[in-house]
Amino acid sequence: MSNQKHPSLDTVVAAGDPWMGIVRRGQLLRIEDLKGNQAVDTLFYNAADTHEHYSAQDTLQAQRSLYLTTGSQLLSNRNRPMLQIVEDTCGRHDTLGGACSAESNTVRYALDKRHMHSCRDSFLLALAQHDDGLSKRDLPSNINFFMNVPVTPQGQLEFADGISAAGRHVQLLALMDVLVLISNCPQLNNPCNAYDPTPVRVTAWDAA
Repeated sequence: MSNQKHPSLDTVVAAGDPWMGIVRRGQLLRIEDLKGNQAVDTLFYNAADTHEHYSAQDTLQAQRSLYLTTGSQLLSNRNRPMLQIVEDTCGRHDTLGGACSAESNTVRYALDKRHMHSCRDSFLLALAQHDDGLSKRDLPSNINFFMNVPVTPQGQLEFADGISAAGRHVQLLALMDVLVLISNCPQLNNPCNAYDPTPVRVTAWDAA
């Protein structure tokens, strides 16, 4: 019997904000796109040993797909399963676009965009507020839940209009205790969140 009605975690992450928390092995983690087309930059660490973290390279190699969706298993840099996507009402999630930063804002848009808040800044702010012994050296390539980054036949990336909508969600089963690090993307310069950052909801509960 599901304990979804009695979650151990239930929080709304405001537009542009960071969030950090622990989801235990055997729990389900749901990230819900409340308004639609919001990009949620996310990283996972082994809660008992944060040197072990989500690895985009190992995950993509194992599943032979650039995108994540139902059935995708997220592997660590030690090639161990961390989580598995068990439900996905969006359809696919980006693994290549990375986190926006002051540097990428400058290169992609203009010098006067450098000061604008970014996901990398959000990640660093969350790390600074939590005594987990993590720093910017511990930020690997992240997942962008709900973000649409098509790959052209020439191998280039395009930041396109989102394919999510209000109320869509992705649900993951934790296969180990995981520390979750989220930047609810503040980006105003590309259509990853329809140029309008909005809140998302994060919940977790025991699977049985």
